[in-house]
Amino acid sequence: MRPEPTLDQSRILIVDDDADLLRLIADFLAGHGYLVDTAANVAEMRMRINGQRPDLIVLDAMMPGEDGLSAARSLAADGGPPVIMLSALGSDTDRIVGLEVGADDYLAKPCNPRELLARVRALLRRQRAGRAAEAGGVYEFAGWTLDPLRRLLKDPRGTLIELSDNDFSLLRSFVEHPQKVLSRDQLLTLSGSDREVYDRAIDSQISRLRRKLNERSATELIRTVRNEGYLLLPAVRRL
Repeated sequence: MRPEPTLDQSRILIVDDDADLLRLIADFLAGHGYLVDTAANVAEMRMRINGQRPDLIVLDAMMPGEDGLSAARSLAADGGPPVIMLSALGSDTDRIVGLEVGADDYLAKPCNPRELLARVRALLRRQRAGRAAEAGGVYEFAGWTLDPLRRLLKDPRGTLIELSDNDFSLLRSFVEHPQKVLSRDQLLTLSGSDREVYDRAIDSQISRLRRKLNERSATELIRTVRNEGYLLLPAVRRL
């Protein structure tokens, strides 16, 4: 049985005529909580998109019939979802061509599944950031304010607090899902970590973020839930 999807409900469509590779990638991404659909060619891809639009497409460059380059070009022209292109051709020229026709990222085969996962997370993070910028608004919790568009955090006294990119993305994940227990893997996905991170590293990152918040807060903000994950305690409202 596949695990429950991550809280962001991201749906990924994988398009490849290699059935074994298709299954391998699908199982790996599903194992990290994504909703995964598959297609063996571009025609099937278009049917899947018409049925339910994915948040991201992993697209093989070379397939029988219409190839991935042509598909990426048409997806970009139609304002389709972001594309990570996979190809056995890994030269600089091939990569440039793939990006020029509309792919958002390009990865040579054979690829490490963890590298693909990192690129999926990074691309979805950029997509969420773009949506947040379009929506605008500032989050307020326990007197703190977080501005995702301007990447600003202010404590209850109005003092600007400096955060690293990773800490900022992590805090944004908490305020977007307040008063919900988030597992380590959910936090990795929601924050869009673009590198391989182990449980201990996530624990250290959260400890660092919590320490910065606790220095300027009289109340506990982030609580550890034993054997489950972490929880942002205060309610959050959007200003």
